[in-house]
Amino acid sequence: MKQADRRDATRDKLYAAAVELIAEQGFAATTVDAIAEAAGVAKGTVYYNFGSKTALFEQLLTHGVARLTERLREASAGLAPGEAVTALVAAQLAYLRDYRAFAQLLLSEMWRTNNQWHQTVALVRGEVIGTIGEVIGAGVASGEFAADLDVGLAASALFGVALVVGVDWLVFQPERDIDDVLAGLSAIVASRLRPAPEPGRRHVSEDGQRPGTRPGPRPGSTAGDIPSGDPTPGDTVG
Repeated sequence: MKQADRRDATRDKLYAAAVELIAEQGFAATTVDAIAEAAGVAKGTVYYNFGSKTALFEQLLTHGVARLTERLREASAGLAPGEAVTALVAAQLAYLRDYRAFAQLLLSEMWRTNNQWHQTVALVRGEVIGTIGEVIGAGVASGEFAADLDVGLAASALFGVALVVGVDWLVFQPERDIDDVLAGLSAIVASRLRPAPEPGRRHVSEDGQRPGTRPGPRPGSTAGDIPSGDPTPGDTVG
């Protein structure tokens, strides 16, 4: 194994150990000794690779979100905007499932504004939202999504909703299948992105009838035909 590959493998072990410990007991309570022990390396290895616990944590956030962004880009590549949004939601849910501790950590850290790595959190958050915004912007430009949609706000909402729903699913409803969660979340998202019906237009069902109307004459019948089973005008019912 090349030296660069060995270093990457060591860093991955440190990332994995750090995220599990910090998600479980918090940053302040997690020591460098504990991270090194969980990763199976010497304490000096942590400092050699990152310099400090804070630097390790900042790079952990950057590393984790970069992987998420990569998954989102791969999932949505080449798809029409509507399909791409569903693919984005699916990819984010799968990532949260695969890296549950990181998901919990990211959600908690996004709420903190008084820590020394807040700027790092803002930057990595912007990277994800920018990727989602590209898809939503393409949908607005093509007319598939509402023309008055605030692309930045919609991208932020999509990321936030998927993150909160994903963590809620993993913590409180882990027995639910990911496809079930995806279906419910995708339906909510799609309903907010699609353009509203034009004023004066009523929904038409798949059989061509508007809700609340009776079916029209069957092919080959005349307007005066009475459907079988209905009383003929003038008949007495009872």
